[in-house]
Amino acid sequence: MYAASVAPIDEALAARMSASWRPGCPVPLEDLRYVTVTHVDFDGAVRTGELVVHADVADGVVRVFAELFEQRYPIRSMRLVDDFGADDTASMNADNTSAFNCRAITGGTAWSEHAYGRAIDLNPVENPYVLGSHVGPRAGRAFASRPDAPGVVHAD
Repeated sequence: MYAASVAPIDEALAARMSASWRPGCPVPLEDLRYVTVTHVDFDGAVRTGELVVHADVADGVVRVFAELFEQRYPIRSMRLVDDFGADDTASMNADNTSAFNCRAITGGTAWSEHAYGRAIDLNPVENPYVLGSHVGPRAGRAFASRPDAPGVVHAD
C-alpha cells in the first residue's frame, strides 16, 4: 500500500541537512519540504524513501511516486544526499535517488535546479547524466543508450 507524507523542515532535519543547505543557498529552509514515500526496490520489496523538495512541487512529487509505486517501478535507494556528505558523486555512485542539494550545475557556476529543490535524480546509475562523451556516474555507462532494463526511464 502506498503511503506518503509532506512536512516542513524542522530543527532536527535542518541539523541533519547541514551538508546540503547553508546560508547563501538560493532557497530558504522554510520553502523546502521533507517528503517520504513508499517505493518498490529492485528485489520487489516495499521500502520507505525520503527526499527534500521545494514546497511548490511537493504534492506533485507525491503523485508521481504514487504512480511509480502503482507501476512497481523499482528504485534502488532514496535517501537524503546528506547521508553522503552532500557529495553528489557518492550519492550517484550508490544509485541513490535524491533531490535537494545546494550546488552548482555540473561543470558550471550557476545554481542547479537541485539547489532549488526542483530536480530529482531517479536511479542515477540506470538514468545517468550524459553530456557529450561524459557519463555520470561511471557505473551508468552501460545505461547511457537507454536499454530496456528495470529502473530505466524512457520518454514514452
